[in-house]
Formats: sequence, C-alpha cells, structure tokens
Amino acid sequence: MLLLLLALPFVAALAIAMARGASRRTVACLAAAAPLLGLAALGWLTPAVMDDVSLRATLPWLAEAGLALSLHLDGLAWMFAGLVLGIGALIVLYAHYYLAEEDSAPRFFGCLMLFMGAMLGVVLAHNLLLLVVFWELTSISSFLLIGFWTRRQDARQGARMALTITGMGGLALLGGVLLIGRVTGSYELDVVLVSGDAIRASTLYPAILALVLAGVFTKSAQFPVHFWLPQAMAAPTPVSAYLHSATMVKAGVFLLARLHPALAGTDLFFYVVSSIGAITLLVGAWYAIFQHDLKGLLAYSTISHLGLITLLFGLSTPMAVVAGVFHILNHATFKASLFMAAGIIDHECGTRDLRRLGNLRRYMPYTAALAIVASLAMAGIPLLNGFLSKEMFFAEALDAGERNLFRIAISIAALLYGVFGVAYSLRFVHDAFFGRGPRALPVEPHEPPAWMQVPVAVLVALCLAVGMLPGLAIEPVLKTAVAGTLGPAAPEFSLAVWHGWNLPLAMSIGGVLGGVLFYFLLRRLFALHDAMLRTWGRQLYQFNVDKLFNAAWRFTGRVAAGGIRRSLFWMIVVVLVVGAAPFIGKEAALLGDLPAPQPMPWLGWILWAVLVASTLATVAWHGKRLTALIVIGAVGLMVSVAFAMLSAPDLALTQLLVEMVTIALMMMALNYLPKQSKQARTPFRRWRDALISAVAGIGVAGLAYAMLVREPDGSVAAEMLARSLPEAYGANVVNVILVDFRGFDTFGEITVFAVAALVVHAMLRWARLRPDEIVPGPPVQLPIPADLTQLLFPLALTVSIYLFLRGHNAPGGGFIAGLAIAVPVLIKYALQGARAVESTFGFDYVRGISIGLLLAAAGGLGSLLFGLPFLTSGHVDLDLPLVGKLPLASALVFDTGVYVVVFAGALLILSTMGTVRRRTLAAEDAA
Repeated sequence: MLLLLLALPFVAALAIAMARGASRRTVACLAAAAPLLGLAALGWLTPAVMDDVSLRATLPWLAEAGLALSLHLDGLAWMFAGLVLGIGALIVLYAHYYLAEEDSAPRFFGCLMLFMGAMLGVVLAHNLLLLVVFWELTSISSFLLIGFWTRRQDARQGARMALTITGMGGLALLGGVLLIGRVTGSYELDVVLVSGDAIRASTLYPAILALVLAGVFTKSAQFPVHFWLPQAMAAPTPVSAYLHSATMVKAGVFLLARLHPALAGTDLFFYVVSSIGAITLLVGAWYAIFQHDLKGLLAYSTISHLGLITLLFGLSTPMAVVAGVFHILNHATFKASLFMAAGIIDHECGTRDLRRLGNLRRYMPYTAALAIVASLAMAGIPLLNGFLSKEMFFAEALDAGERNLFRIAISIAALLYGVFGVAYSLRFVHDAFFGRGPRALPVEPHEPPAWMQVPVAVLVALCLAVGMLPGLAIEPVLKTAVAGTLGPAAPEFSLAVWHGWNLPLAMSIGGVLGGVLFYFLLRRLFALHDAMLRTWGRQLYQFNVDKLFNAAWRFTGRVAAGGIRRSLFWMIVVVLVVGAAPFIGKEAALLGDLPAPQPMPWLGWILWAVLVASTLATVAWHGKRLTALIVIGAVGLMVSVAFAMLSAPDLALTQLLVEMVTIALMMMALNYLPKQSKQARTPFRRWRDALISAVAGIGVAGLAYAMLVREPDGSVAAEMLARSLPEAYGANVVNVILVDFRGFDTFGEITVFAVAALVVHAMLRWARLRPDEIVPGPPVQLPIPADLTQLLFPLALTVSIYLFLRGHNAPGGGFIAGLAIAVPVLIKYALQGARAVESTFGFDYVRGISIGLLLAAAGGLGSLLFGLPFLTSGHVDLDLPLVGKLPLASALVFDTGVYVVVFAGALLILSTMGTVRRRTLAAEDAA
C-alpha cells in the first residue's frame, strides 16, 4: 500500500504527459485523482498508525551500498503525507481556475505531480539515502514550477537561485547522511534513531550536525540563506501556496523533526538551532512589515514562522517539540489559504501591489472575509489555530532551561515576534481590504468563480475548528504525530482554548496590543508605502555569482584562447600527468613483468598496417577536412574488422554502425566549417603537439596492452560467463552485461545520449528550415538511388528487428538494432531531403526518446513488483503454433527502450544537423 501511495503522483504525472491533446478539465481531473486516491489509501492505513504501528515496505535495490527502496509510515510521516495530499488536492482545484488560457496546463500539473511525489518520497523514506534522492528531486521539481512562466526574467532568476541554494544544501545533507551511515553502520531510520548516543559521542558529530543543518537551513530558508524564498514568489500562486504550506520549505523542518532523537540533546545543537531559528524569526517578521507585494509579505512571514518552528525544535524539550509539530500543522492551513487569497486578488484585480489595492471588501466581500480570518490566525488571535501554538511557543520560550541569559533573549525574541506578527498581518488586512482605494487597477475588482474560493474556505474552516475545538479537531492527530517524532519520550498533553491567566497569555495580549500600536505608529511616522527594505543576502548572492562568472570567463580566455587547439592541449597534458602519476615509483614495476605478446597472423599485420597508414594519412591531410574525414573512416572500419578477427562480433557490429552514423554526422558538420583548417603558427607548436600526441598514444596503447594480457586476480569475466545463461537466461554474455548485470549503467548511458540529442535539437532548432521556406536553386533529382531507398528501408527494418530479437542469445541487441534502422533512414534524408522523409515517415523523435526512456525504466521497475532488485531478469518459454518454443527474457522490455532511444536520438541529431542553415545565409535572407 505504501508503494502505491508513493507511486500515485508519479503515475499521474506520466498520464498527464502522455495525454496529448487532452482538455484542461481532463488534465486537472487526472492531477486531482492522485491526491484524492492517496488520501483514501492514507485513510485506510490510519487506524494502524493511530494504534502506534509503524508500517513498512521494502524493495531491495543496491544492498551493497546500503540503498533500498525502503518506506515506512509512522505518526510523523502520516501527518506530513496528509498535508501533502490534502493541501495538494485543494491546490489542484484552485489551479484549474487560476491558470490562464495561454498557460500550459499539462506542463503545470505534470510538474506539480512530480513535486508532490518528491515530497511524499521525503516523508515516507525509511532509508536516509533514499530520502536524499527525493530531497534533491524536490529541488529539481520546484525549479521547474518556480520558472514555469519562462517568459519572465524574474521567474527564471528565482528558479535558478532556489535550485542553487537548495541544491548546495542537498549536497551537504548527502555528506551528513554518509557520515551518519559510517557511525551507525546503517542508513535505515530505525537503526539511526536508536543510535543517538553513538552519534552524539562520535568525533564526527560536529561535522554531521553541520552538514545536516546546512541541508535543513537551506531548504527551510533559515538565516542567512533565507533570501531565495522571496525570489521564488515569481512562481504561479498555486505553486507558492503549495511550496510554503506543505512542501519544499517544510521538508527542512520535517527532517529536523525526523532526526531530532538522533541529533538533539547537546549544547551545540541547542545553541546553533535555537539561535538560527530566533534570528530568522525576527528577520523574516521585520522584513514582512515593509513588503508592498502581497506574496512578498507572505513569503517573509513564512520565513519568520519557519524560524519559530526551528527555534522550538532547537529548545529540544518534549513540549517544545509538540509545539513545533503543532505549528507546522497550523501554519500549513492558514498560510495556504492566505496565498490562495492573494492569488485571487491578483487574478481578479490584475495586481498584488498593496499600494494600489485597498477597500476591496466592498468589491470582494467573501474573499475579504476568508482572508481576514486567515490573517487573524497568522497573527495568533484567540479562537483561531495560530493562537494555540503561539501560546505554547511563549510558554517554552519562558522555560528555556537553566540558561538565564539565553532564556531572557529567547523570551524577548518571542515577544517581538508577537508584535511584528500582528503588525504585518494587520498591514495585509488593512492595506488590501480597508482604507482608500483601489487605485488605477487594470481591471474592475470582482469575486472569483465560486469553486476557486472553495479551497480557501475549507482551510479557513479548519483554522476555526482547531482554534475553537482543539481537543476534538486536532489533538488525536497531534498526539499521533508527536509519538512518531519522539517515540517513547513523547509527553502527555491536552489542548484547550483556556488555560487561565498566566504569563504566556499576558505575552499574547502584549503582542497583539503592541502590534496594533506599532503598525499605526509606522503609518503615522513614516511613509510606509514608500519604504523599501532590500536584503543583503540577495545582493551577496548576485555578487558571488557575478564574480564566479567573471573568473570562469578569465579562466576560459586563458585556457581556450585561440580555439579548440589550446583546450585540447591542456586537456591531454592533464590526462597524461594524472595517468602517469600512479606509475611513478614502486608502481612502475606493474608494467615490467608483462607476458610476451602472442604471434600475430598475417591478416593482423595487414590490419595493423592499414590502421597505421590511415592514422598517418589523417595527420598529414588534417588541413583538408573532407579528405581527412574519409581517411579516418578507414580507421574505424579497420577497428571493426579487428574486433571481428578477435571473435567479438557484437563489438564489430556496434563499431561499424557507430562509424557510419558518426561519419555522416561529421560530414554534415563540415558544411558549417571552412574547407581548410588552420595550421599551427610556428614549427615549435607543431613539434610540441606531435610529441604530446605521440606520448599520449603510446601511453594509451601501453595501458590497453597491459589490460589485455594481464590476468587480474579474481576476474569477473569468468563469473559473468558462468552466470549469464542460468541467471540472466541469455547465451550472449555481452548483451546480458548491457541489459542485466550492468543494466543500470546502460540506463544511465541512454539517458545521457537522450539528453545530448535533445540539447543538440534545442540549440539548433531555431535554424531549422520551415515548411514555408524555399531553398534557392533547382532541386537535385536522384530517381534511381531514391527508388533504391524505398526497397532498402523494409529490408533494413527486417534486419533490425532480427538483430534485436536475437540479441540476448546471439550477436545483436537494442543498441545495434537501433543503429541498423537509423542508417537507411539517414540515407533517405540524404537523398530525398528532410521534408520528404518527415512528411512520409511521420515519426516524432523527441516523443520517441521519451517513450524509449519510459520503456527502459518500466523494464527495470517491473522486477520490483516481485520483490527483486531493479533490472533483475525474468524468463518464460512460450510454445507457439508453427513457431515452436520461443524463449523470452524480461530484459527484452529494457532492450526495447534502448532500441527506441538509440534510433530516435540518432535520427534527431542527424535530422537537426542536416537541416540547419548557415547564419550568414540566414542574415543575407533577412537583409
């Protein structure tokens, strides 16, 4: 059930991506299905979680590295999963009415589902390495969502900043997790959480704490790396509402709660986490007061509330943890509703600028009522949920252990937070819904569609229910979440609206009165609408980015000035130094006791002679690019023949087909290069380059020879030969290695190849000939070769399928078959032109790459359904009429993906290169 729960958003994202041409309503329904079904599954599991049963689901993956697809659902994960799915469902409904007609609904909802799935992975992960994987996926998916409006520069900048900051934090977190695994001997949470004493006693504890907190603070926008969050407000409002309430920034405080039993309990943890939380609490609240953008104000208020939660976890007392978990819930409800209300204002008024808004209660009374209640909850007004957790925060701040000075400082910070929180909440309400206005709006303000207000109303109702009836509305949920966080150390508590007259209540009253007084004093003494506070963090970030780019430009200018020749020179020199270093000293003896070479047959000498002659001819004629290209093709051909002579037919076929495609690609590239290449300016450079090339060639040849003739201890070759047929059900060990033993490597390689093809297509797409353009000059008529291609293609397709189907037991396979069918299509391109081929062939190469990658992934993930590691092969023998016995391995599905990716990727590159016009010709046409 846990695997299904995690898979739902990703399945929805895939369905949305495949639903090409579907209506916006259909896409929204597909997106809504994932969180709604997830909530149903979570409801099914709730009784067990309430009974303090931790549910587990584990699929082995890379056991040797300690990585498994290990999931669990305890109280804390259950609470966060409910937030992610519940608020996610409301966000989908809201976004359906928010997005404009020109916005791509499939792209938005697909990325949103990816974001939802990544956050679910973070909260459900039982393996810390798996948690880091999903942690980074939240950064990538949020990058796509923040930069959704690609036409806007602020969206692109905000997305890059968020990815940079949270990505660096993710790398730090990975380092901390690896150190935790080194101390505890496991990455499984059940082992880590009971090893708190060992972690705290380890000499690595300061490093572990620093690295983990770096990940937490960057993700949850804590001081001094808080500045990325306001810049992310360039995202569509549904993204902002989701990011601030239940995902992304909450991932940091979730991890702080999750690892609290293992990391908390030291003075270092207490002072660092509490201090950073207190500073963030005040900095965020202060800057929120002076924001003129509704979303900017809410963003800084989120920073402040995240600081409050961090401070509570830093105090480390059991009741402080209870208050922290409680405020996570409360903040999620009122902040999501406030962001959606801000989006409604922007959507129906055309602006979020508080200086232009005002008096909107007369135009949007229902929206105003909902937003005012949510704002009061954010300010911590009684009978609303924010008041309860704020009271608990004041109580814990007043009882911050025996550290008198620190307790006084925390208490003062708490009181200031109460004042500032009321002030910025009051500004939100007063400047948007009261006072004078609105001023020069592009549209007449009006209420949104009723269904667009439903998510806001639901969340506001929760704020009221929790604030008035906490014992019934939220206490069981909170106790379950706290039990999952602290385990046996969870305290007994009860929630109530009234606890009598006490000091926390006095602080609440003082905060409310002080906030109201402070806000109206600011308005009276200062021109609040003219004030603008700029954070130094963003300026420092931009300064560092500019300096980094300048340094990169200077380095590139020194290394690559003069073209590719100098870059190759330095690259080969570095490779030579690094490659020769291990053989200096004692290790040099490794090359001294190599066995004598075997006698070479006369055919081998002929191949060697042709290879040497072709190589020397390439060097001699390198200035004539076309001639050199033809000659170097002979080198590739001889290498193919050498593989065949050495009984490696798979390698021979691969090398031959790769050589054909590569030569064709290089010939297309020659069209955009001068016919003659530049010669070295001086004889010294020519002799220097010749010497370095000779040393590099001899070194590589020597290493290759040493690897071929030396029999290493414990060679895996015999092991693979022995296991190929009985375990992978394939007699062709080369193909078995590619699709089974090293299938994950192959999956990575086809992914890199797909990315390379898409990059080439994206870079050169602007120069493709459009159908309405006419190439000058009479068309070249080649009727006989063109007719031959019509006959060649069906034959090549048959050969390709034959090579593909036999690949598991004989020379062939997906890679070879993909190239085999790409070659005749390439010939059709060359003889008939791109338009003629694409009009008749009708194959979408970009979509083909996507389908191929999905097939390969499905072939690997299928084994997980049977409790086996990723890409484990299965086997079945089919008895078919007329055909007889037909053995099939499940690796065929993975190899099909390889086949499609290779074919589509190769043709995408070649077709794009073959239809690019020179820039000079394009400029002449424009003139």
